[in-house]
Amino acid sequence: MNRRIALVSQLVGLLVLVSASLVRAESDRPNVIVVLADDQGWGDLSLHGNPNLSTPTIDSLARDGAQVEHFYVCAVCSPTRAEFLTGRYHNRMGVYSTSAGGERFDVGEQTIADLFRQAGYATAAYGKWHSGMQWPYHPNARGFDDYYGFCSGHWGNYFDPMLEHNGQIVKGKGFIIDDLTDHAIDFVSQAGDKPFFVYLALNTPHSPMQVPQEYWDRFADKELVPDPAPENAKRQNTPHTRAALAMCENIDDNVGRLLSHLQTSGKADDTIVVYLSDNGPNGSRFNGGLRGHKGSTNEGGLRSPCLVRYPRQIKAGSVVESIGGAIDLLPTLCELAGVDWAAKQLPGKPLDGRSLASELTGGAPSDASRILFSHWRNRMTARTQRYRYHGSGELFDLANDPGEVTDVSGDHSELATRLAGQLDAWKSSWAGSGDQDARPFPLGHPDATWTQLPARDAIFTGSIERSNRFPNCTYLTHWVDTTSEITWDVDVLDSGRFEVQLYYGCPQADVGSTIELSLGDQRIEATIQTPVESPLVGAAEDRVPRQEGYVRWWQPMTLGVMQLAPGRQTLRLRATDVAGSQVAEMRLLMFRRLE
Repeated sequence: MNRRIALVSQLVGLLVLVSASLVRAESDRPNVIVVLADDQGWGDLSLHGNPNLSTPTIDSLARDGAQVEHFYVCAVCSPTRAEFLTGRYHNRMGVYSTSAGGERFDVGEQTIADLFRQAGYATAAYGKWHSGMQWPYHPNARGFDDYYGFCSGHWGNYFDPMLEHNGQIVKGKGFIIDDLTDHAIDFVSQAGDKPFFVYLALNTPHSPMQVPQEYWDRFADKELVPDPAPENAKRQNTPHTRAALAMCENIDDNVGRLLSHLQTSGKADDTIVVYLSDNGPNGSRFNGGLRGHKGSTNEGGLRSPCLVRYPRQIKAGSVVESIGGAIDLLPTLCELAGVDWAAKQLPGKPLDGRSLASELTGGAPSDASRILFSHWRNRMTARTQRYRYHGSGELFDLANDPGEVTDVSGDHSELATRLAGQLDAWKSSWAGSGDQDARPFPLGHPDATWTQLPARDAIFTGSIERSNRFPNCTYLTHWVDTTSEITWDVDVLDSGRFEVQLYYGCPQADVGSTIELSLGDQRIEATIQTPVESPLVGAAEDRVPRQEGYVRWWQPMTLGVMQLAPGRQTLRLRATDVAGSQVAEMRLLMFRRLE
């Protein structure tokens, strides 16, 4: 009996030790914060020799951690986001543009947030999503427990803007970058002892060029040192550059607030912090002499900062010499955090990325024969450890010519031929994948309470016009008759009853028009009874003239309740009576599930 008691006691003790070990293992898992800037070039940091601004906090990530010396993203925003989130080239996933549905990566893809959430992490995304607005493309459907920001490619106002929180329209507080950082800090505080994964997708220095006064005052009259590349210096728009640099210094201060919070909360040593941008600079400015900018497949359009701080494992001042890219962050962060991504890899969807964890933590460089590929707007390029080959046939020796000035394809014809073949083979591996595939916009997903259908995703006829040629944050105007229509190609994913609201603007003189919304045999009708008068918002805050359109302070009105049935259909909005000189200006429809 005593032996039995002793054995039970030993087993209980062993279980306690195992349990303690498991708890310890969970508490030892690092937190992860990924900060992604928007349109900030490789040269927009004082770390990289730019004498025109000071970014000491972002620079400190390299001092206290590591920098990936040659790190590459895509030529524009949404492809980079898709590649970071999935570890796969965007071409394989149906991403072919930056708006009107082409920014969405396929539903069947698995995201880095999915993997971390499955591993027990609290997950959050704050800022510019730019990978789809409706479920199942919405961030809450892509592995993020909490989301606050906007899902479009750009936004029209950065001060107290209209945003969303987990699908519901809300109003932001103050300057958007400060506000997004506040949410990240709050999430870190609320996580307690649970490990967290935070994706802080800041939307500056993307235009419109708005920044708080204190930052603008530093640059409004500042003399700027030109880029060493004559072409960049010649094409520089100095007022625009001053605004961009002011925005970059605001980002630096917000990164500083985030790092300070990690320090005071005792989480700094146990948190991996990554900093990168989504493409080259949104204009010709100082970029270390690199050729090209946003939209280009040259070095200047693709090279990004990549700074990684993790005091527990990464030695201060480390430099990763091997080439890396946005596709590498998923396997790298998973390996550093002990998340087994390989065991959860989806059939038929192998990663294109490779883990840089070993080299970040002092291991040997990775495969020197690796090639990184990029494609945008019929331009393709292949980057080896030393050379960049373009689909046009040009070859540049970046070790000796980082500005891509001298084509050396004639001197290295065998290499150029080999890279041309590998570039063709890569293109063949994804050719036709979701290219301009006209996918409908999902409506009524069973897991979504809210579904937005914005003006940017609409098709319109008759007199109606878009407020600006860049669709992302636009509204529809010149709606003056009963023959014009606004339509959406929708795929209703689940049946149910939905309250429908219209976000609109309408001056007092035009109140009284009646509008009808129809889907199949369902129709609801409402009369505009309340004026929503708002001046155009944004001009007073712009530091330089913008290309994008301005916005208004939109307000909702309830159109009624619709019973939706599954299937692909056309949602139609039209006026049945026009009371004044116009019906209204239309920003978006919001569907709210009632059950």
